[in-house]
Amino acid sequence: MNTQTPQELVLSKFRSIPDFPKPGIIFKDITTVIKDKDAFAAVIDYFVELYKDKNIDYIAGMEARGFIFGAALAAKLGCGFVVIRKPGKLPAKTISETYELEYGTDSLEIHADAIEEGKNVVIIDDLLATGGTANAACKLVRKLKANIVAVAFVLELGFLKGRNNLPVGIPVDSMIID
Repeated sequence: MNTQTPQELVLSKFRSIPDFPKPGIIFKDITTVIKDKDAFAAVIDYFVELYKDKNIDYIAGMEARGFIFGAALAAKLGCGFVVIRKPGKLPAKTISETYELEYGTDSLEIHADAIEEGKNVVIIDDLLATGGTANAACKLVRKLKANIVAVAFVLELGFLKGRNNLPVGIPVDSMIID
């Protein structure tokens, strides 16, 4: 009999890779989480429980790992799935948001017609580090005049305090804070 909590199970499946993508970084690899059927199901079930009664219209997944969790969550909740991508990847008219990185800038885009005004959205990604990408995603969804119900992460690196860089008043739901 397994006595692990869902959080313990999922955390045990993360693989840590030192010095990737550059020296001094410990990369948290989710491929070992999603290849384990029980861990992957635990993640989706966790977020279904959080949002099943919140009248969610769309899950918005951040490129690229947010697509994995977001699409599965949207299917379980019976709502739509929207992608937030790096520049130049979406075929129709887009809006964009540029954000700062420790070594420069980057941008995210969403289709200009992806979410209708007033719709309820959960933004999801695999990991919250410094919060720059998630903050940009929030700004994009707000530009479309949608209601952000929450920003969700499988794993939050608490020591980086990324949630402090997200918009005030939006709930941050992390399955695991490490």
